[in-house]
Amino acid sequence: MTQENASQKSVAIIGGGPSGLIAAEKLASLDLEVTVYERMPTLGRKFLMAGRGGLNLTHSEGQEAFMARYREAEDWLTLHMGDFTPGDMRVWGEALGQKTFIGSSGRVFPEAMKASPLLRAWRKRLDEQGVKFRLRHQWTGWDEAGQLCFTDMDGKVVSIKPDAVVLALGGASWPRLGSDAGWVSLLEDKGVDIKAFQPSNCGVNITWSEVFKQRFAGAPLKSLAITLGQDTVRGEAMITEYGLEGGAVYALSAPLRTALGAGQTVHLSIDLRPNQKAEAIAARLAKVKKGQSLTNTLKKAIKLPPAAISLLRETGEDIPREPEALAQLIKAVPIKVDSQRGLEKSISSAGGISLDAVDENMMLNAIPGVFVAGEMLDWEAPTGGYLLQASFATGVAAAYGIEDYLGLSQEVVDSGLGSGLGVDALDDDSAGQ
Repeated sequence: MTQENASQKSVAIIGGGPSGLIAAEKLASLDLEVTVYERMPTLGRKFLMAGRGGLNLTHSEGQEAFMARYREAEDWLTLHMGDFTPGDMRVWGEALGQKTFIGSSGRVFPEAMKASPLLRAWRKRLDEQGVKFRLRHQWTGWDEAGQLCFTDMDGKVVSIKPDAVVLALGGASWPRLGSDAGWVSLLEDKGVDIKAFQPSNCGVNITWSEVFKQRFAGAPLKSLAITLGQDTVRGEAMITEYGLEGGAVYALSAPLRTALGAGQTVHLSIDLRPNQKAEAIAARLAKVKKGQSLTNTLKKAIKLPPAAISLLRETGEDIPREPEALAQLIKAVPIKVDSQRGLEKSISSAGGISLDAVDENMMLNAIPGVFVAGEMLDWEAPTGGYLLQASFATGVAAAYGIEDYLGLSQEVVDSGLGSGLGVDALDDDSAGQ
């Protein structure tokens, strides 16, 4: 790699997604020569896909509840989330001209509700900082001299020897957008412990009746609660030809995966009226005139939509007409899950580089000078802003690790990266944490 001057240190960032780009931004502020290598023809392809339905940057809930979303990785991520908090995310976005707001669910979005304006502004800032980009460069590992090797778009081998490296290559979901876990063998050959990738934030396969499938595929199930064992999640779901999708299902990915992996027969318990007690539902059902059909009874008494009413019939059992028993069924509809959707159909993945394989500065214990960030690491989170937040935070943490590794002095970054600002740094009207 050619340096602008002999004293300027260089950093190679492999992966042009959020964690890699935020690391590049932080490192470029430290007078480092920063180059981002990306095998796809454009940057942030998964980031753009995530923004199609409204880019959910982070979440405004309190820190304790927020961090609990990361389950087994909670303690580990807590150590690094302070480097880039949910408040920092909002300050950062607004510094790029993308004002944010808190939705009714507590999720935080840019007002544009899209990723493309933010990504354009971000790329402009990185260009102004002097960050270089090498697109269509496939990383192939190291040569015998310890140099990083890439194959460019023309099939030419490019070798470089930077002073430090950030690997931000993503997990194993949405492979067509670049995250195909093709890097696993390269790190395993170096002695890095990697947990097998598994689907997360994915739908489930359910054997519906033909009538139900044909009539209600694409129908939403709103304001429900789904329980699996000790886990209960409120939210929404979508009926599909193959089963169920949606946030309430995604949030149960980890316990579903564990139960199915253990060979258990898995039933989701779906509460169609989580805001009403069974006694109140039974009382309303009892007031309906005798002789009414079940459909009319459920429509009139508790305003269940047709899809929810038909879901009751998918249990395979006779639906009770006695008010108390019917109310109990409405509060706990048992739906058998056949399996989870595969990695190629998942929003994110579980598994990756073991957290024990990195030190407190995000450097691989087995490969000094090589730092990792984002979904390459063995953590998972539900949708709702938690995935992006941890990807950004670990990218910043890796950049701080390189700052320490290279012995650089701390500098103030105008963008607010790693400032420790929470959402209370914003005005009172926009704060929500």
